[in-house]
Amino acid sequence: MGRRKARVADRLVVVWRVTETCNLSCAFCRYDRRQPFERKSADRERVLAIGELLAEHQRRSGISVHVSFLGGEPLLWPPFVDIVRAFRHDFSLGTGVTTNGTLVGSPEIFRAVLDAIDELTVSIDGFAAFHDRVRGWPGGFERLRRSMTDFVTAKRQLGRGPLLRANMVLMRENIDDFASLAHELARIGFDELTFNQLGGNDRPEFFALHRLLPAQVEHFVGALPALRSELAEIGLNIRGSASYLERISASTHERRLPVSDCAPGERFLYLTEAGIASPCSFTADTLGVPLASPRIGELSVAFRGARSRSKSCADCPSTRVFGKFA
Repeated sequence: MGRRKARVADRLVVVWRVTETCNLSCAFCRYDRRQPFERKSADRERVLAIGELLAEHQRRSGISVHVSFLGGEPLLWPPFVDIVRAFRHDFSLGTGVTTNGTLVGSPEIFRAVLDAIDELTVSIDGFAAFHDRVRGWPGGFERLRRSMTDFVTAKRQLGRGPLLRANMVLMRENIDDFASLAHELARIGFDELTFNQLGGNDRPEFFALHRLLPAQVEHFVGALPALRSELAEIGLNIRGSASYLERISASTHERRLPVSDCAPGERFLYLTEAGIASPCSFTADTLGVPLASPRIGELSVAFRGARSRSKSCADCPSTRVFGKFA
């Protein structure tokens, strides 16, 4: 491919891993609570200091900044409620969170999300038989159905609240349920549905047994346009560009898709719990730099100069580069 060139950015999305702690045992995930490694979390004061830098960058550049928190499970991070309120109301930053949904029903978090989050993304991988098993959460799907129904009701009563998005990890066993799950999510009141293919970096032993098959992807891609139209009529938008579908298809055929220029750092930044910034999560180890100065706009130049150190760009796995949210 090697042809991707970004337009001048009018929005900077910052995805921030604030904790490696999680309370579920998802068999495909690095942060599975059963995995034996030391879990790190972000320092509250460092996060606030970086929040001020991002707010200053927004004021100086005129580019809107949206900060999306993830983990691990970000709702387990003790400062979460205070931080999102500060980012939204004190710093005037856009806010989002990606969660497994286990804690959304907690009254304090429920109120904070309604009040201070612009985009709430909930991980839902299928109906109860699959979702509960693969995530190690008995009764989890039904709990999500109830808590999300309550959340939609509260949004409608208040007349405000975040965009509600579901994200599904597509695997060999659940891809055929995508359409029926999409209809169920529409009935609950979700606004958007995104998806990503099962990846192999975190748990290669699980990936080998559950990765998508080429024939499954071919059928999925062929059926998606009609499903998009059908669901849009009842209020659910299914995201994912043609390039994104091409990325998924290429992966199943083990075909490499290099990207020569993703405009690193212009539209997207990934931050670790230590405040290390990189163009994406796949380049944090090779291109990461501390985000400790107000010159955020200069990161792109530094990232471009160092890209030769990253092997990921030769077969880019970044969902954002290929238009997951388009």
